[in-house]
Amino acid sequence: MPPRRFSRFMFCAAYLDDDGRLVLTEREPFRFRAFPDNRQHAVVAGDTLFTLAGRYFAPLPRAAGLWWVVADFQPDPIHDPTLSLDLGRLVFIPSVRVLTEEVFSETRREVTP
Repeated sequence: MPPRRFSRFMFCAAYLDDDGRLVLTEREPFRFRAFPDNRQHAVVAGDTLFTLAGRYFAPLPRAAGLWWVVADFQPDPIHDPTLSLDLGRLVFIPSVRVLTEEVFSETRREVTP
């Protein structure tokens, strides 16, 4: 079964290891880039990667599940989504346009192993 639309696993290749287990390759994160429609969010109490993704990507299905895009998109990527975000931290958030046209572009999928 192929990964769901907007899954971070869309950018992984799958293969069987020597023991017959299905293994996924590492994915190349979509790192921060300066787009004119990027947004900046100053973290307030209660903000998490999940709530930020849900708020800013609301038009998309399962928006909160796109937390990993917010984590990857930072100039200094966030590697552990379970850690609290520091109050006042400036978080960069790509627009829905960047998500659909850049992050999840078919061209990017073809280049990724």
